Amino acid sequence: MTEPTTLQPPSAEVRAQALARFDALAKPLGSLGRLEELGAWVAACQGTCPPRRLERVTAIVPAGDHGVVASGVAAYPKEITAAMVRTLVAGVAGMSVLAAQHGVPVRVLDIAVDDDLEGVPAEVTAHKIRRSSQPIDSQDAITVEELDEALTAGAAVVAEEVAAGTQLLVMGDLGIGNTSPAAALIASTLGLQADQVTGRGAGLDDEGLARKTAVIQQALDRTAHLSDPRARLAALGSADLAFAVGVMVAAARAGVPVLLDGVISVAEALVAESLEPGAREWFAAGHRSPEPAQAVALESLGLVPVIDLGMRLGEGSGAMTALPILRSAVIALHDMALLADLMAPESVSEPAPAP
Repeated sequence: MTEPTTLQPPSAEVRAQALARFDALAKPLGSLGRLEELGAWVAACQGTCPPRRLERVTAIVPAGDHGVVASGVAAYPKEITAAMVRTLVAGVAGMSVLAAQHGVPVRVLDIAVDDDLEGVPAEVTAHKIRRSSQPIDSQDAITVEELDEALTAGAAVVAEEVAAGTQLLVMGDLGIGNTSPAAALIASTLGLQADQVTGRGAGLDDEGLARKTAVIQQALDRTAHLSDPRARLAALGSADLAFAVGVMVAAARAGVPVLLDGVISVAEALVAESLEPGAREWFAAGHRSPEPAQAVALESLGLVPVIDLGMRLGEGSGAMTALPILRSAVIALHDMALLADLMAPESVSEPAPAP
């Protein structure tokens, strides 16, 4: 599924129509700011102006553990991943409560959690590929066969969502230590060093940050000979990150827009763009995280975050917080009156003839 195709971009013609419609609404020109750009993007993705309301949205949260955690790159133990999967399933995680507020179902999927997760619903573990991934500082995270399995699983989930009529996917993530493979993938793709991309993740102190930077640099040095994006993803990523890349590539091919979250999903988007040039046109950045790797990846992708609130929870929570703004942009374009409709007909405004 990773062979590049001639990707159909969102409609430039519809985007122009949407921007023209914003100009014609009953308001000063440009007065809705970035809402106009966002509304035009949704219209272009849907291929219609005004766009349909974003009523059918689904959040996808792939979960996985990462062997690199054993090198001391995370502030929390790996056991938290399995506990958070159960918390998401129970509907009381940060992402869960935000999504419930906005009427969005959350599909949390165990792709590589280092736990059997007994007792969770069968659909949660239906796409499990392995338990954890290998430590990227010393060996490749997953095999080529596991990479293909993950990419195919991501595409299969998108096919299900397309069949269900989903209009927008919100991309989340779950996994202790996942900022390390994300930073490594971004650095490898963009030719950067570890100290340019490494952040504190869930709250590392200075000593932990230095250790994490050294581990990521070791991973980059180990894989410096790799130039193929598939090889980089298998070597430096993980099964859950590869699954998400599969989701993004398949969504772009199917014409389903994706709202990205923090550094994890932006790293995945960068790899998706490498695998499928033009995929970026189907992505919007939900929020800006404090992770330096996200900033450089966003710049490379040409994406500007919808919100900047200093959030770093992950799970898709930043993107979910941005969703109402995207919906507001669509509603404004769809429901606001046109200025021309408010103007009285010329015949009414002329003075009555003298008696």
